[in-house]
Amino acid sequence: MINTPIKTFRTDNGIIVPAITTEQMREVDRIAIGETGPNLYQMMENAGRNLAISTLDMLGSHWQKANIVVLAGPGGNGGGGICAARHLANRNARVSLCLSAPDRLGEVPAFQRKVFQGTPGQEISPEALDKTAPDIVIDALIGYSLKGAPRGTALPLIEWANHQGNVLSLDVPSGIDATSGASAGAFIRSDRTMTLALPKTGLLPEKTGELWLADIGIPAIVYKKLEIDYLPFFGATYLVRLLPDL
Repeated sequence: MINTPIKTFRTDNGIIVPAITTEQMREVDRIAIGETGPNLYQMMENAGRNLAISTLDMLGSHWQKANIVVLAGPGGNGGGGICAARHLANRNARVSLCLSAPDRLGEVPAFQRKVFQGTPGQEISPEALDKTAPDIVIDALIGYSLKGAPRGTALPLIEWANHQGNVLSLDVPSGIDATSGASAGAFIRSDRTMTLALPKTGLLPEKTGELWLADIGIPAIVYKKLEIDYLPFFGATYLVRLLPDL
């Protein structure tokens, strides 16, 4: 299959939303963190809270009885997943957090892990996943920084998630190139993807499932600095549904 990157998406009410590449998203993060704010802690908190809201939306009215498994990598994407696990556990949801590389957590994800440890949620090893019987799996293994095919512990975690069904991915389904939509190896087959700040050009409908965009607090001046045509499109919400503008 030939992957054709998507240049623009649209909201349910027809507002055009520009798509950006991996390099552009790196610049968005760099400018926000280094110049304008919000800082990484704030953006991760916003991402995690919105991911928790999306999880509850997918589970519907039976969320309190559902088994939720969060798969989190060592980087920023994983930190957002750990944050979501905390918000869910704080609501007495049944949350199991599985880290792909607990010994390699970045500074901010490690902080999120510390906070999560104060909740009723449990941290489990990859070997314990087969005992979980999840109603939903949150994929926060690999974000837009993917380089090559998934490997190490992330690979069996992706394969395990694909046998569970009802998977929610954070930002980009793990194993998918955020710019092209291509996959060099195994990748998460998502039922829903909640992407951050702006959608990525590689978020192809056949790879993402239902696509939603979450507000993580990036101010408009960041996009102006990068000459990205940006309109306020969240309205009174922090999450909007997106469709490819084909």
